[in-house]
Amino acid sequence: MIIVGLTGGIGSGKTTVAKMFKKLGIPIYIADKEAKKLMRNSKIIQRKLKALFGTEAYINNELNKPFIAERIFSDKSLLEKMNAIVHPKVTRHFEKWVNKQNAPYVIKEVAILFETGGYKQCDFVITVTAPKSVKTDRLMQRDNTTEEKIEAIMNNQWTDDKRLNLTDFTIKNINLEDTRSQVFDVHQQILQKI
Repeated sequence: MIIVGLTGGIGSGKTTVAKMFKKLGIPIYIADKEAKKLMRNSKIIQRKLKALFGTEAYINNELNKPFIAERIFSDKSLLEKMNAIVHPKVTRHFEKWVNKQNAPYVIKEVAILFETGGYKQCDFVITVTAPKSVKTDRLMQRDNTTEEKIEAIMNNQWTDDKRLNLTDFTIKNINLEDTRSQVFDVHQQILQKI
């Protein structure tokens, strides 16, 4: 099975682009969504995260996202330790999922595909980009947050320039109609290469 990684900075529109590929019949694995499910349902992950962050990591069996987000943004080593707990489980879950798919290729959408080295398991990588001002506007509307918080998240991620050095295809996601056209073009190019 051909695995295509789909990534991009926060607010770039990865999920929107993933939905466009899904409409073309391509199975989509949203790693962040699956990681959240595993953090909620896996007793092993829960135990390890409580050991790392303390019992406040969970409230009523639900991940205490604000508490964890605050801790990892002030201490990058905690983020790395959390990723070391969660990512191997997500990788195994993804491998099982891939074996059940019947399509010319699958897409694995991962926000931190490069940061975790996950791109090395992909045959191709698509990076979704958008101008910083567009990403910031989207995030302020979507998450009802501040520019300062968005800036802090962006500073913890790779820049688009750094991502593009390891990217096979780039989709500039500014205008939906144009994005849809780019998705179709990339889809055709991938089909020709496999």
